Amino acid sequence: MSNEITDAAEATSDAHGGLDAAEYAEFMALAAEEGFDPDDIDGDLNERHVPLPVLAVVGRPNVGKSTLVNRIIGRREAVVEDKPGVTRDRVQYEATWNGRRFKLVDTGGWEIDVLGLDAMVAAQAELGIETADAVLFVVDATVGATDTDEALIKLIRRAGKPVVLCANKVDGQSTEAEAAYLWSLGLGEPYPVSALHGRGSGDLLDAVMAALPEAPPQTFGVVQGGPRRVALIGRPNVGKSSLLNKVAGEDRVVVNELAGTTRDPVDELIELGGKTWKFIDTAGIRRRVHLTAGADFYASLRTSAALDKAEVAVVLVDCSEPLAEQDTRIISMAVEAGRAVVIAYNKWDQMDEERRYYLEREIEQDLVQVKWAPRVNVSALTGRHMERLVPAIETALAGWETRISTAKLNAFLGELVAGHPHPIRGGKQPRILFGTQAGVKPPRFVLFASGFLEAGYRRFVERRLREEFGFVGTPISISVRVREKRRRK
Repeated sequence: MSNEITDAAEATSDAHGGLDAAEYAEFMALAAEEGFDPDDIDGDLNERHVPLPVLAVVGRPNVGKSTLVNRIIGRREAVVEDKPGVTRDRVQYEATWNGRRFKLVDTGGWEIDVLGLDAMVAAQAELGIETADAVLFVVDATVGATDTDEALIKLIRRAGKPVVLCANKVDGQSTEAEAAYLWSLGLGEPYPVSALHGRGSGDLLDAVMAALPEAPPQTFGVVQGGPRRVALIGRPNVGKSSLLNKVAGEDRVVVNELAGTTRDPVDELIELGGKTWKFIDTAGIRRRVHLTAGADFYASLRTSAALDKAEVAVVLVDCSEPLAEQDTRIISMAVEAGRAVVIAYNKWDQMDEERRYYLEREIEQDLVQVKWAPRVNVSALTGRHMERLVPAIETALAGWETRISTAKLNAFLGELVAGHPHPIRGGKQPRILFGTQAGVKPPRFVLFASGFLEAGYRRFVERRLREEFGFVGTPISISVRVREKRRRK
C-alpha cells in the first residue's frame, strides 16, 4: 500500500466514512459542487402498496378523458392530443381529494362494432369497468349523447358499478343548459365540468368520493418496503407490451403489429418469483424524438420520466434484426439515468444459427461498454426463459445497492496504485491518495488524487472495481478531486 493511502487510512474516522476532519470537510465541499448529499445513504424509495378504491374514467373517443385525468391528478401525466384514439391502454394513476386517496384508471375511447386495434382498445376499456369500484362516465356536453354513449351506458349498467356522470367541455354559463339535457341518460345528475380549465371539478370529485368505497387517508413521507420498480424500455415494436402481458398472465396492455401502440406508461403490479414487482410498460423510444410530433412526442417524454422513477431498466432488443444505433442509444440513456440495467434479447424463438453467430459479433462490437449488464434471451410470445428474468433483475439491483467500506476500498486502491501506477505525463505522475464511496443506487465513488487522472485510467479503475467487488448490472460513477499532497511533519 502506498504511504499516502496508509497515512490517510490511519487518520480516518468511522463517523465520517473513513476520512479525518479536514478530508471530510473537503469531501463535503466536493459533494456540494456535484449536487449530491454524501450523508444520504439512499434510503429505500419504494412505496407502500395499500389497496386503494379504483375509479375508471370511460367514454367514447375524444370526449376529454385524459384531460380530465390530468386535471384530477394535478399534473400533465396522461398523453393528450386534439384527436381521437390517443389513449389505448388502461393507465393507472394515484390521486387524492380532500385528504382521501384513490386510484384513477384512464381508458381508451370505447366504440361500437370496431375491429383491429380499436377493438383491443375497447376491450381494455371494458376490463377497466369490470375491475373498478366506480365509473366516471364522461360525455361531451357540446355534442350531447350519441348512440355510442347509449351503448356504453348499457355496458356500465350490466357491470352494476356506481356511476358518476361528467358533462365535459362546459366552459361557461351558456353551455350549462346543454349539460342539463344529459339527465335523459338516466344516470342521475350530470356534473358540468371543463377539464381544460378546471371549472366544476371540485363538485365532480365530491360526487366521486361519495360513490367510491372508503379510501385510506393520504400519507406523507417515504415509507420503506413495497414493490421494486422495473421499466421496460426499447425502440418501438420490440415486444415490451407483449412481455408485460406474458409476465402478468393476462392481456394487460394493447399489443398490435403497429409500431408505437403504447403511449402512456402503464404500471402493473405483478407477482413473480415469490415477490411483487411494479412493471412499467413504456412507449417505444424513437430515433429522433425532437422530430416527432403530437402524442408520439409527449409519449417519448413520459418514457423518460418513467425511467427516472424506476430502479431497474429492462432494455428489450429485437434479436431477430441487426443491432441498431438506436438500441445502443437507449442503453446509454438508461446508464446515464443511473438505473440498474438488464438487457433482454427478445424474439429468441425466431433465431437461427447464422443469426445467432452475427448477433454475438454485434454484441462484442457495439455493447462492449455494458458487458457488466446481465443478459437474458427470451421470447415474449412463447414465454421462453421468462423464469430467468427475475434473477437477472435481482442481480442488477444487488449490484446497484452494493456499498464498500472505506477501509476495503482504500486497501484495494493501495494495491492498484502499487501494481499499476498512472502513466507519467509532462514529467509528473498523478497518484490516487485515497477514496470513499459517496453513495449507492448507483454506486458513486470520490477519489482524491495528486493530479488529473486521464479518462483511460479512470476506466481502468472502474474495470478493476468490477473485477474485485462485482457491481453486476449497475453503472458506476467515479469523481476525482485533485488536491495537493500534504507534507509529513
